[in-house]
Amino acid sequence: MEPRDLSAHVAYEAGRGIEEVARELGFDPDDLVKLASNENPFGPSPSAVDAIRAGAGNASSYPKASHTDLTARLAERWSVEPAQVWLANGGDGALDYLSRAMLDPGDEVLVPTPGFAYYEMSARYHHGEVNEYPLSKDDGFELTADTVLSAYGGERIVYLTSPHNPSGGMFSLDAIETIADETDEQSLVVVDEAYGEYAEAPSAISLLDERDNVAVLRTFSKAFGLAGVRLGYAVVPDEWADAYARVNTPFAASELACRGGLAALTDDEHVEKSVETARWAREYIYETLDAPTWESHGNFVLAEVGDASVVAEAVQERGVILRDCTSFGLPECVRITCGTEAETERAVHELNEVLSS
Repeated sequence: MEPRDLSAHVAYEAGRGIEEVARELGFDPDDLVKLASNENPFGPSPSAVDAIRAGAGNASSYPKASHTDLTARLAERWSVEPAQVWLANGGDGALDYLSRAMLDPGDEVLVPTPGFAYYEMSARYHHGEVNEYPLSKDDGFELTADTVLSAYGGERIVYLTSPHNPSGGMFSLDAIETIADETDEQSLVVVDEAYGEYAEAPSAISLLDERDNVAVLRTFSKAFGLAGVRLGYAVVPDEWADAYARVNTPFAASELACRGGLAALTDDEHVEKSVETARWAREYIYETLDAPTWESHGNFVLAEVGDASVVAEAVQERGVILRDCTSFGLPECVRITCGTEAETERAVHELNEVLSS
């Protein structure tokens, strides 16, 4: 017996963890700085930690009430109906629900390259086919309607990442509207706003009032600091929001995740601190790093450093973990997550030392 043919599937490559690197290099984990996975350097909201601790005593119960409460809170936040909020086990879980709802075997999706690998992974899990639209370093990873539409061929799902990972660029709302206007009426435009809190721009959720062919992805993993509990959601048009009941897994988000998410939504101070520090860090990296960078609207900066694998390894030996972007098809670039001020300063210093040696 063998599994089905998985030869077209590519494993997701996550950034390396502190414990893993510490064991390999003989470091004390406390001496390492991890700026490889776009995590929140301040951790989760203290309110969320308290709520998760308090909720642990209810972990034997299915998350019926908490799921309903969080859905209602998010619906209020975005001025949509509760049925339009599809809670999931992380943003990638929401992608799976959209794939289940939209894709028949053999349907095609259009994804950015470089980009988030899980778009194509989810499509292939659901027996879809993958086409790509290239984003070029030469034109600054320009994110325009023409960039997407020039590669569009009637795909069932078109993925837009805004802010884009790893470049940090953004689609304007006008560009998203143009793409939605000029694609087929049975094509869904999915706008991934995982880094949306860091961007000084309106959410594409505002387009759902007038459209049934745009869905927006959001997550608690970044600005809210809840990556470890896996909580994300999609906001979808009201016209087909009831599909969620037929495609989601039972109790799509855990009791602890929902309780943590509810508490995190009340802690504006934590999110504001996280966002403001990321803005400071981006500017510091632009101004201080001895390497070309691209303007970013996320909590990270992409830098061109030469041989990324060699540079990332050398910086890691100095106690700073960065993301080698070879897996994104950018073997000359590293991605630097925005850390605390001290972490960011250390990362830039060590990277500059390596680049000058």
